[in-house]
Amino acid sequence: MAAVPALVLGCMRMAALTTAEAARTIAAALEEEIDFFDHADIYGGGDSERRFAAALKELGVARESLTLQSKCGIRRGQFDFSYRHIVDSVDGILARLETDYLDVLLLHRPDALVEPEEVARAFSDLEAAGKVRRFGVSNHNPAQIRLLKTAVRQELLINQLQLSLVHCPMIDAGLNVNMENEAGIVRGSDVLENARIDGVTIQAWSPLQYGMIEGNFIGHPDYAHVTAALEEMGARYGLSAHALAIAWILRHPARMQVIVGTMNPEHLRDLAKAAAVELSREDWYSLYRATGKKLP
Repeated sequence: MAAVPALVLGCMRMAALTTAEAARTIAAALEEEIDFFDHADIYGGGDSERRFAAALKELGVARESLTLQSKCGIRRGQFDFSYRHIVDSVDGILARLETDYLDVLLLHRPDALVEPEEVARAFSDLEAAGKVRRFGVSNHNPAQIRLLKTAVRQELLINQLQLSLVHCPMIDAGLNVNMENEAGIVRGSDVLENARIDGVTIQAWSPLQYGMIEGNFIGHPDYAHVTAALEEMGARYGLSAHALAIAWILRHPARMQVIVGTMNPEHLRDLAKAAAVELSREDWYSLYRATGKKLP
């Protein structure tokens, strides 16, 4: 991909908005030069994509000015990377988004029964039909990506992974090489280093969450020390605690994209300020240590 914008608006929660509310959120994103939008066929049972399309119509925004990304592969009780499911899913996504093409299609979560040749056939047919321009994955480890590459001829340009200041096992493992401690366990299978080697853009999801979807760690009593550190340092950088937590991710030299899922226009404008700030090395490590993690 060409220039990689720092922030992506994640549209998982858009189904809960009215069309007018969705339009205000999208307009706020565009005002902050956030023109990359992340969807998935399962978000809101498809209603998030429908609401987005209706809001775009209301705004009168040109499709060509946007980067639209969606994901497929999750079905009730199973994952499915079969040819038929991928192709049919894309047709459904395009219909709901009311567009002729996706800029990016990601495979949502690894399918234990994946046949790389089926994925390759689906990707090639979708590309040839002009329905998908670029491809990637989500929540995959490097070996799973290499397996897909045995058959897929398109570049896999993106890997969407959970990452926040309080959930960063891919960073922990790199700092605790050959250590007999919990942080030294390579749960991410070197995803961070391999992404940098292979030129894959990591898209960080849930950048303000603890656990998987439990909630925002800023202001949570279990993370009071982290919140205090973010507020104190944020005052120096002119950022809110939330925006500073985003800036912490953006400071990493892997040049990740951060998926922000707020549907609140004012909160979105606040988070967008993170893109203009670069933390010092000292401050980056200071925030890392503020989570209670120790350097070896």
